[in-house]
Amino acid sequence: MSAKSRILNILFWSVVSAAFIGPGTITTAARSGALFGVKLLWALLFSTLACLVLQEASARLTIASGKNLGQAIAFQYENKKSRLAMLILVIGAIVVGAAAYEMGNIIGAVAGSQLILNLPAWLLVLIIAAMAALVLSIPSLKIISTIMGIVVAAMGVIFLLTAFLIPVSLSEILKGTFIPRIPAHPEAGLLVLGLIGTTIVPYNLFLGSGITTRSHSIKEMRFGISVAILLGGIFSMAVLVAGTSVMGTFSFENLSDALIHRLGPAGKYLLGFGLFAAGFTSAVTAPLASAITIKSVFGNKNPERWKPDCRNFRLGWLIVLLVGMLFAVTNVKPIPAIILAQALNGFLLPFVSIFLFVAINNKTLMGKKWANPVWLNATTILIIAITIVIGLNNTAKAVFSTFRPGQSPGNWLLIVITLLSVVISGGVWFKTKR
Repeated sequence: MSAKSRILNILFWSVVSAAFIGPGTITTAARSGALFGVKLLWALLFSTLACLVLQEASARLTIASGKNLGQAIAFQYENKKSRLAMLILVIGAIVVGAAAYEMGNIIGAVAGSQLILNLPAWLLVLIIAAMAALVLSIPSLKIISTIMGIVVAAMGVIFLLTAFLIPVSLSEILKGTFIPRIPAHPEAGLLVLGLIGTTIVPYNLFLGSGITTRSHSIKEMRFGISVAILLGGIFSMAVLVAGTSVMGTFSFENLSDALIHRLGPAGKYLLGFGLFAAGFTSAVTAPLASAITIKSVFGNKNPERWKPDCRNFRLGWLIVLLVGMLFAVTNVKPIPAIILAQALNGFLLPFVSIFLFVAINNKTLMGKKWANPVWLNATTILIIAITIVIGLNNTAKAVFSTFRPGQSPGNWLLIVITLLSVVISGGVWFKTKR
C-alpha cells in the first residue's frame, strides 16, 4: 500500500471522527478542562478506544457478511413478529435523533463563524446549511468522506496547535490520561458519562458500516479506521487541554477571551475555525447517517433507487438537514424532540452494542475467520456494560427533564443502573457462548 493510498484511506475513514467530534464534544471536553484541568483525559482515552472497537466491528461485519448494520438487524429479525417494531425503533431513534441534534450542529458552526465573521446568525445558518447540502449532493460516499476527512484534519491541527501553546505540565497530562479518577464534584460524574457518550453514538455505527463495502480489505480498513479514530480522540483531548485556559464560568466567549489572552488575536480565530469545522462536519454526517440507515432497511429490494445520487437517498438526508436548519434559523429549540431523541438514543445505544456483539460472533454471518476472538469479546462486553450505563442514564435524564424539570436523578439510580448493566452484559456473554 503506497503512502498516497494510506493517506486517502485515513481520510476516508475520518468521516467517523467527523461524526463524533461535533459541538457537543467540543462543549463537553472544553467544559471538563475548565472545571477539572486535565484530570478527565482518561475518559476520552477510554471512549476513543471503545469507539474504535465498536466501529471496527461494524465495518468488519459489512466486509465479512456483505450486510451493513441495518441490513444485519433486519436479517436477524427475519420472519419474527417483532421485526417491524424493531426496525421502526431503529429508524426512529436514528432519524429523530439526527434531526433534533442537527440544529445543535448548525448552531455550533454558526457560533464558530461569528467569532470570525460579523454576519447575522440567520444568514450564517442558511450559508452553512447550503454548504452541507452541496457536499451531501456529491454522488459518491467516498468523495464525501474524503472531504470530511480533510476538514477534520484541519480542525485537528488547529486544536493541537492551541493545546501545545497552552502551558500544561506533561506529567499532569500523562497522569490525567492514564490514571482514572473522578473529582469530588457533583458535575464530575456527569461529565465523564458525557465525554464517553459524545464519542460512542449509535448513528455513527450505522454510518461507519454503511460506507463500508466488500471491496475493502480487513487489513486496510483496520489501518485506516484505527488511525482516523485515534487521531479524533487526540483532537478531542486537545480541546480539553484548551479548555483549561478558562477561569471561572465556562462559555465559548470566555474560552475565546482566555485564548486571546494567552495566544493573542489568533486565539479567537483558531477557536472560531475549530468550532465551525466541528459543527459543519457533524451537520453533514448526521443527515448522511440517517439516509444510510433508511437505505439499509428499505433499500434492499430496489437498490438502484437508493444510490447516493437518487431521489430516495437524497430525500433521507434532506429532511434531517431542513429540520435542523428550520429550528436553527428561527431560534426555536425543539425541546420535546430533543428529549425524545435522548431517550431513543439512550435506549438504542446498548441495544446496538449488544446486537453488534451477537452479530460478530455469528459464524453464519462472519464465518470462522472473522468472528471475534476471546480477548476481543471480553473487551466488547466491558464496553457494552458501560454503554448500558450511559444509555439508561441518558434515558433517565430525559424522563426526569420531562416530568420533573430542573431536577436530575440521584446517585442511587446510577448505582442501580450500574448493577443492572453488569447483569445484562453478563447474560449476553453467557447466552452468546451457549
